[in-house]
Formats: sequence, C-alpha cells, structure tokens
Amino acid sequence: MRKIPLMLCAVMLASAAAGCGSKDRGDGAGHMYDAPLQGNPKSLDPQYASDPSSNTVIKNMYSGLMKTDDNGNISCCNAEKYTVSDDGLTYTFQLRKDNYWFIDKNGNDIIEKNEYFPVTAKDYVFALQRVLDPHMQSPYAEYYSCIKGGKKIISGQLDALTAGVTAKDSYTLEIKLDHPSSEFLNLLAAAPSYPCNKEFFESTKGTYGLNDKSVMSNGAFYMRQWMFDPYGHHNILYMRRNDVNTNLDYQVIPSYLSFTIQNNEEDVRECFKDSEIECFTTFSGSDSSKNNNITSKSATTLGFIFNDKKGYFSSAALRKAIALSVNREQLADELSDDIQAAYGIIPPAARLAGRSYREMASDRVFNVYDPEKAKDLIQRAKNELGVGSFENVKIMVCADTVNSSYLHLITQDWQDVLGIYIGIEDVSEDEFYRRLDENDFSLALYPLRGDMSAAYSVFKNFESDAHLKSASDGVKHLDELLSCTSVSETAEKCTAAEHAILDKSGFVPVFYKNSYLVADKDNEDIFFDPFTGAVDYRLAKNYS
Repeated sequence: MRKIPLMLCAVMLASAAAGCGSKDRGDGAGHMYDAPLQGNPKSLDPQYASDPSSNTVIKNMYSGLMKTDDNGNISCCNAEKYTVSDDGLTYTFQLRKDNYWFIDKNGNDIIEKNEYFPVTAKDYVFALQRVLDPHMQSPYAEYYSCIKGGKKIISGQLDALTAGVTAKDSYTLEIKLDHPSSEFLNLLAAAPSYPCNKEFFESTKGTYGLNDKSVMSNGAFYMRQWMFDPYGHHNILYMRRNDVNTNLDYQVIPSYLSFTIQNNEEDVRECFKDSEIECFTTFSGSDSSKNNNITSKSATTLGFIFNDKKGYFSSAALRKAIALSVNREQLADELSDDIQAAYGIIPPAARLAGRSYREMASDRVFNVYDPEKAKDLIQRAKNELGVGSFENVKIMVCADTVNSSYLHLITQDWQDVLGIYIGIEDVSEDEFYRRLDENDFSLALYPLRGDMSAAYSVFKNFESDAHLKSASDGVKHLDELLSCTSVSETAEKCTAAEHAILDKSGFVPVFYKNSYLVADKDNEDIFFDPFTGAVDYRLAKNYS
C-alpha cells in the first residue's frame, strides 16, 4: 500500500479535528444533517444496488471516474483527464493520485496510516468486470455491454477477465469498446462503474456492502455506524465526512450525515413534521405552505396497460381505440402542477448528453387524438368479441401514485364521444401489484420510470418488466440504442422506439408525474436523482 506523505497526513488530521467544530463559513460547515432512509439499504455494493436507500448512501460514500452535476453536465472526477481514439473505440484515463480508499478500522474517527491507500486503475478494472460477470447478476450489465467482449461475457460465452478493461499502470486505465457509444462517459459517471478494490472485496467473504464493516469509502463521507433491527425503533446509519479526500475539486460542507431508517413514507413525513429530519423525497407531492424548499422533477410516465390475456382487451382494436381517444390537449387545461399530459413514453427529466430528451425530441408527434377512428375501432372490437357493450370495466389505479379524479376527465370524454363507460378503482400499492401479478385486472394506470437518468434506460422496462413485455413484442430497444455513435443518432432511435411501442397500443401514455425533494427552508443545495432515488448531501448548506 502506498502511503500518503507525512505533511498531507498532518493536514488531514487537523481537518478531521476541525470537522467536529463550529460553523465558520456561515453555510453550515460542520453541520450534522438529519435525514431519512425509507427502508433499510438492501446492499451498499455499487455494482448491484438498486433501491433508493442504498443509492443515497452510495452516492455520498463513493466517487467515480466521471461525474454529472444537477443539470446533467459531465466532467472529470477521479479521472484527471482522458482521451478517446479517433474511431471512438478506446478510452484512456489518467487517474488522480489524490483519491484514497478509507476505512476507519478501529472506529476512533482518526485517519491513521493503515486505514487509507490510493484508488488505482485496477479498482476500476475489477468493478467493470463485476458489472459484466453473469454470476454477479448486476441489473446494470446490459448498459455496459458496449465494452469489448461485453455481450459474450454477459451471456456466459467469455470469462469476465477477458473484458476490454486494462490497468496500463497504477494510474492509467484503458477501456476498449466493441462499438462506439455516445453515452459511454455518462455510464462512467453512474454508480455501477464506481471502483471496487478486489483485495478488500474478497476479505469480506460474501458480505460486501451488507454491513458497516464490509464497506470502504473513496468519496465524500465514510461509514461510521449502521444499525438495523427489523423489530426495533432506533435504526440508524451514521456517516462522517471523509477528510482523507479533502483534495476533491469541490468542498464537502457537512461534517456528518445521520440517517434514521423508517418503514414507510408516512413515518418519514411525521419525522419531518416534528423537525427530526431536514428533508425527504416523495412521489406524492407536498404542501408548500410552510415555506419549505421544494424541488420537482418530472421523471415518471403514467400510462394505461391492458390485460390482453383475457377479457375485452384481448381485442387489439379496443386497445387502439383507447389510445386514440385520450384528448390530451383538453386534459392539459385541467391538470395541477404535479402532472402534465403525456404524449410520449420518455418523461421530461430523462436526459441525453446532459439535455432533456423531450426538448430534443418533441412528444407531440405521438398519440394524435382521433375520436372518429376510435369509434370505428370500438365497433370493430364489439364485432370481434360478439358483445353489444363493454360492462364492468374499471381502470385500476394505485392510490399512492396519482389523484384519480384526473382520470374522470378522460372517462367522461369516452362516455360522451365513444358511448362507453369505464369506471375507476383506487387500490393500495400492495393490492395494485398483487393483482397485476395475478392478471386480476382489465385496465391499469402503470408507473414507468428508468433506473438511470438516461433516456434509453426507460426502454429497459419493456424487456425486463413482465407487465410491459407484451406492449413491445418484437421491438428492439437497448441493443440498438446503446450502439449509437452520436447523440443525434441516439435521439432518433429513441424516438423510433417510442413510435414502435406506441403503434402497438400496449402502453398508452397519459401523464408525466413529478417526484419531489422537500427540504426545510434553512437548507439549500441538496440534490436528488428521481430515477435512482439517490439524495446527494455533499454540497448541502444549512443556515439555521
């Protein structure tokens, strides 16, 4: 292990001591943030984790080669600089020499010589091999399939060690691709490509990321304590600023993150109401009357899905009639700030190369309102099904997802224009997904969201989500999108994929729905990713 120079060590020890002290910059430096996690983190393994609680801790504990800001702009992080070959197939990164792994082995909150060592190119090699390794079962493997040999590794035809990722020396990383990818740098800013130290990983003997002794930080904060008892009431996860990495190109302001682990959003909101926490994220919206700082991002598309295995919606004509008879322009005038009328599949918060995809590719080319054609299709569906009317049909809605009163605007129009009546049934989240799994529904309003902020990640759902697969049979999604050599080509193919899916009328977009970060009025610069659910406290300021 290479040691930090003695002078630097002394500076970091002084910084660690100062971190326990007062607010000397007027922005809450030294502040301990009280924050919630809704549910215990399932795994703090960046190559594997997918739940919001895990993603929040990982975001604050690790850092990668690249980074994106809240506006989607990408820049170097632990990479000092990089080059790309003329053919777009070889990326070479020169790593910073001042990024360190740290684990507080004895728990005394002091940076000691045997507790830190440099992050090297081998740590990124091992991380990307793990993502591709089919034994790992990373949910993100397909995104990284552009790495040389990636597809064959994922399918088990090649060993993960053969991936086109090489440590040329301790601080030079080379990544070769099978084909150019316009979004590859963005992938290298995402959590699945954060480094993983092989020696430490193997020392955890199968418990990596599962407790406070089996994680190691190379980012802004390190793990101090993680206690969770499913039958207890004082479940916490406690982090301290990682002053071994004070040479980051941004100033980490809080000294502590103190997470309380709650069972559900109701408990989280109660904690916020009692001023026990300083912020929370929600899908349900929040009352702004208390002058809270509220950030919203439209990251979810709510659309109709159909039970095409039985009942009326086995008729493609009926599904198409429903798709053509949603008057979104009329609907838009009646909606609140929480939702907006959706014409396309990809929501406004999804990005390509740092820009909103919906700004690059308008959704108004989709789902044209055509009630006359819908009437003809309704009659065709009745003839096919041998019925004179459609009875006992209801839209199943998860009550925690959206105010179903907005759907009455649609169903009333169906009744007036098409002469069909479809009711609305609000159910709990548990019942909603149980009945979907059991095919105990006719029509449902389904929430669709990508697991990354990239626009193409939305399409992954149509390959992996059993409730959406039939909506896109025969349509190629990720495989083509991840092979694009330019941003414009990616945008074109995303639009083509939207067209192909919408033409099948298996998923009918209705609303784009907001997600929210609600912070106490004394807090600023807390950022959140509505796709991963991660909340970023590294730059958070507190003026209380």
